[in-house]
Amino acid sequence: MRSSSFFFSLLISASLFLNGQAEAPDTLPELPKRGQKAFKEGEYLKYRIHYGIINAGRAELRIKNLEFRENRPVFHVVGTGRSVGMAEVFFRTRDRYESWIDAEALVPWEFVRDVDEGGYIIERHLRFDRYKNTAKDSKLRRDTVFAIPDDAQDMLSAFYYARSIDAKGLRKGDLIPVNIFLDHKVFAFQLKYMGKETVKSKFGKIRCLKFMPTVQEGRVFKEKEGMLLWVSDDENKVPIRLETELVVGSIKMDISDYKNLRHPIRFD
Repeated sequence: MRSSSFFFSLLISASLFLNGQAEAPDTLPELPKRGQKAFKEGEYLKYRIHYGIINAGRAELRIKNLEFRENRPVFHVVGTGRSVGMAEVFFRTRDRYESWIDAEALVPWEFVRDVDEGGYIIERHLRFDRYKNTAKDSKLRRDTVFAIPDDAQDMLSAFYYARSIDAKGLRKGDLIPVNIFLDHKVFAFQLKYMGKETVKSKFGKIRCLKFMPTVQEGRVFKEKEGMLLWVSDDENKVPIRLETELVVGSIKMDISDYKNLRHPIRFD
């Protein structure tokens, strides 16, 4: 029941300039200016996680502040997830993710993943060279350099990159590709647009865009397409609900709090 990891894989290191940064060539190539109008510094999102009828955990996302990498502005984003209630006894979870996302190119410069889920531990500390399209993991004993596409995202930055995509021209069945560098491999991730729906939340009815993420089939997900995601049909594109069918049971995540959104949420 790795609930918080699933979230950060969609969507689902230090706070200052670190040693071992990407080495830029003498003449720097231009990084793309993708731009975005969906989020801003200080945004806070909180989610409640249910495993069946059990209140199993909570997840939080914060855009802490604006920093710099290679003299470029970056958003420092922190995501955390933890178990609560009975889940603390049967499957104690403590997850932390951090990403430093280029404010213009919307690609990560650095990524930290610190996961402890029922004793299942994963530690990653990636530094990306966006000029050479490579990545290194300081948690590896060997000094391995991984080649990545120029648009490669980490687990957390992919969530914010997807929110920047213009959804006005989407038609039902359209696919949105996102390359994600996960566990030292590049995965071709896709979001399939399923149309519009109104979702009931604790704040009221919210008009949403519905997506079906295509995920890697494996030991956890029941099938290749076993997840549904609803995001607000407004300029924020805030995830409102996530449902995932597992081999045993299902997980549901609903937004429970939000602050400092760039735009007001549009209610029905």
